[in-house]
Amino acid sequence: MAFLSRFKLSTIIILFVLSVVLVSLVITNLLVADTSGDRIEQQLEEKAVRISNAMADSEVIRSGLQSQAAEADIQDYALAMQQAADVLFVVVMDMDGIRKSHPNPDNIGKAFAGGDERRVLEGEEYTSRAEGTLGQSVRSFTPIFDDQGNQIGAVAAGISLEEVESAIGENQKTIWIGSLIGLLFGIIGALCLARYIKRSLLGLEPHQIARIHEERNQMLHSVYEGVIAIDKDSRIMLANRSARELFEKAGFKGQEPIGAAIEEFLPGLAVSRVLVDKQTVLDEEQELNGLSIISNHVPLLVQEQVIGAMVTFRDKTEIDELAEQLTGVEMYAETLRAQSHEFMNQLHVLLGLIKMEQYEQVSHFITKLVDHQAVEVGNVTRSIKDPVLAGFILGKISFAREAQVELAIHCETDIPKPDDSAVTHELITIIGNVVDNAIDNVVDTERKQVDAIFSYIDELLTVTISDTGTGIQQEVQETMFEKGVSSKEGYHRGFGLYLVQNSVDKLEGSIDVASEVNNGTTFEVVVPYEARGENDDSSDDSGR
Repeated sequence: MAFLSRFKLSTIIILFVLSVVLVSLVITNLLVADTSGDRIEQQLEEKAVRISNAMADSEVIRSGLQSQAAEADIQDYALAMQQAADVLFVVVMDMDGIRKSHPNPDNIGKAFAGGDERRVLEGEEYTSRAEGTLGQSVRSFTPIFDDQGNQIGAVAAGISLEEVESAIGENQKTIWIGSLIGLLFGIIGALCLARYIKRSLLGLEPHQIARIHEERNQMLHSVYEGVIAIDKDSRIMLANRSARELFEKAGFKGQEPIGAAIEEFLPGLAVSRVLVDKQTVLDEEQELNGLSIISNHVPLLVQEQVIGAMVTFRDKTEIDELAEQLTGVEMYAETLRAQSHEFMNQLHVLLGLIKMEQYEQVSHFITKLVDHQAVEVGNVTRSIKDPVLAGFILGKISFAREAQVELAIHCETDIPKPDDSAVTHELITIIGNVVDNAIDNVVDTERKQVDAIFSYIDELLTVTISDTGTGIQQEVQETMFEKGVSSKEGYHRGFGLYLVQNSVDKLEGSIDVASEVNNGTTFEVVVPYEARGENDDSSDDSGR
């Protein structure tokens, strides 16, 4: 069937319809012609039998065979019967097979021709086909008996085979004419059907429809948002992969959404406003069996009539997480701001010393600043090979210094660059939030000390961050990784440790917390950490 794809839909429909009609008509014609031919031939044979039976029962024929004086009447009677019945011949013969009548009077008195008369002279009635003086014919033979039951002769009625074939031919001609008329109507019907289907399909060809259907399915299932289509009766007609996954997440496992009422899966949906009022509802927050989602509803209109609606929705938790992950960018910005602010403070000190003409103090300050910066930057960059992570830690040191907190970085081993750059982002989220919490805990204490220890052994990275702060109360420790839980008051609180836990889970790591009130807190994070190979490092260096 591949070759059919080269033809238009209308052409394919016409070809198929015509093929079906033509094959049907040909088979019907063959069956009808064969059956009707047999029936016509049988009817003509029955006609010949009736004539021969009538002749055998005639008193004129019996008297002519029994009396020589009445023998002449046989020919007259037989010719009259032949003309009345419109047959080829009616021949009467005696027991010796000698003709007593014949369409050609010259053949009277001669033996019957054809050789198929022997059985009738023995008293048998039958039909046969043979060739005589008048050509090939269908013959009916009937014996003639006298009143005592003795056979005194026989009669043969014949119908020309040419007449039989002619009748059959006329019948077949009529059938074929009817078939051609049927084929003509089939062509007209095929054209009308093709145009109707073409118009119904908006002029699209089958391969175009198939491609559009496949593209639609691929697009629907590739969309991350859940997509469902409902009809005008509020029943689900389509649900993509994401929608089914959200249904399962909401506890609808094993339930087939197709055909179900939309209220069973999304109770409280603004279907009436969409289907009845033709309103578009955007960013509607609702509960799906305890799962918070954000949904959009758009009516589907065809010729200004609502035929259904399209509903798209997404897990609100994921949206919240996405928004919260943007706080990582805020950490970068805050780090840069702290470094910039510290640098400005140092410039102000230098400017004041210069105005006071304390040049020796300027030199001493710059030397101390350079030495301190070199040691601080050198220790971090020498041990932490990832420049992004190293830069972030240096920024945190500046941020802590601005808050008058000492942030000490200790690297027990060299920390290689990770093979996956996404690991760096997650580490920044973890370290940044934990360090910020540690700084907040010590900022109001007498000893403002935060220590961060890094260790890389057997493809495991361990980060231990401890502070000398006020500690975390026991009841807070049990729920502090949940979203919105915080021991501090204020807007946007309770997200830091929640993001830390998400990042640790993404890295398939673990986090332990040890804290005592007024005795500090220690966070220990262990995550799988696959280092980038030396070849990769060299290629990166050469690329730079």
